[in-house]
Amino acid sequence: MNTPAGILPAIRKMKDFDFALETSYESIVFLETRLAQLKSLVEYTKRANKKALVHFDLIQGLRADDYAMEFLLREIKPDGILSTRANVISMAKKNNLLAIQRVFLLDSLALEHNIKLINRTKPDCIEVLPGLIPEMINYIQEQTNIPVIAGGLIKTKEEVDTALAAGAIAVSTSNKSLW
Repeated sequence: MNTPAGILPAIRKMKDFDFALETSYESIVFLETRLAQLKSLVEYTKRANKKALVHFDLIQGLRADDYAMEFLLREIKPDGILSTRANVISMAKKNNLLAIQRVFLLDSLALEHNIKLINRTKPDCIEVLPGLIPEMINYIQEQTNIPVIAGGLIKTKEEVDTALAAGAIAVSTSNKSLW
């Protein structure tokens, strides 16, 4: 699967789903959803010729193990997985799904730990949160040579432009006004 680019509408509230389907963006990220809803959401997304990216850690009713990944592959059929967990990213890669490692930059220790984790798991992309730190977007891309997605706390078009100018390949946001 191609790495995402531009804006990645991230669905946090189901009332935003129809709006996201109408946008010109090729991928939709599903945050905070129930397992019972996920299959139909992914099916609708694919009918709209969009890619469905699922944040594994935020699916209510799903456990981070091999059986859950097997269920997602056979029943839900997403195009990609986002997760903070190395085992989930490894499972996604093993099953040829787009694997996006989500990392939180809290301090220098977290940065160091995340770089080691990324270099070990080799995800297809890295989502850096918060995405408002252009120097860190560039630094992580240079340290890992893996495409970076900026996410978290991005509220304006200028912040989107700054993240993209810093080297991010995409910006994930649940802020509908930026879609």
